[in-house]
Amino acid sequence: MPQNEYIELHKKRFGERLDAAEKRRKKESREHKVISKKAQTLKGLKAKLFNKERFKEKIRMKKLIKAHEEKDVEVKTDQVKEGAVPTYLLDREKTDNSKVLSNMIKQKRKEKAGKWQVPLQKVKAMTEAEMFQVMKSGKRKKLAWKRKINKVTFVGDSFTRKAPKYERYIRPTGLRFKKANVTHPELKTTIPLEILGVKKNPQSALYTNLGVITKGTILEVNVSELGLVTQTGKVIWSKYAQVLNNPENDGCINAVLLV
Repeated sequence: MPQNEYIELHKKRFGERLDAAEKRRKKESREHKVISKKAQTLKGLKAKLFNKERFKEKIRMKKLIKAHEEKDVEVKTDQVKEGAVPTYLLDREKTDNSKVLSNMIKQKRKEKAGKWQVPLQKVKAMTEAEMFQVMKSGKRKKLAWKRKINKVTFVGDSFTRKAPKYERYIRPTGLRFKKANVTHPELKTTIPLEILGVKKNPQSALYTNLGVITKGTILEVNVSELGLVTQTGKVIWSKYAQVLNNPENDGCINAVLLV
């Protein structure tokens, strides 16, 4: 049984074929033919399960299309009437038909697109030798099992180091950062914001757990100073931002907010 994301790991290390994107596009364009052939050839229980899944997918697509379409909405308008009006007509209001597209749907689509689109799509892979430095300490120098991290790291306020005997990874104090210069793409302003945590380091899950910050890392930053609010009026406390520079070279973290 294969373990972990071995295909993604191979892509990171050695890249893809030059025609990989084209092959992927052609495969997607031929997908409807494969589905059609399956629908015609499958029999018995497999056919039932296949048709059930297709039926669900069609319903989901119809609902999505219906949600994005314009719809008729009745807008009530109060009209001032001259003279006396009978009591049974007092509660009547005229309605105007108008076309509206739900703002909520638009906002959700924007948010969904923003979730998966980041400024840096591709990040150069780093070797372990570049990331870690072998530390030799104590009497048994042949057993060099400690590693010093050469990159910028983030540790929380409640962080305490382990005893030297049990410490596996050493994060130098000079390379620990607590703030990042975050640029808001719409407001065109850069503000130093406090880092709350490292959400994802594209290099490895180990680096994410250690809080290592390299180019392309997704950080969680405190945006309470920006005064952002949701549609319902709730204050947004944190948002994600992607690192655009090499912090260990520049001495600071420059990131862009994922709006």
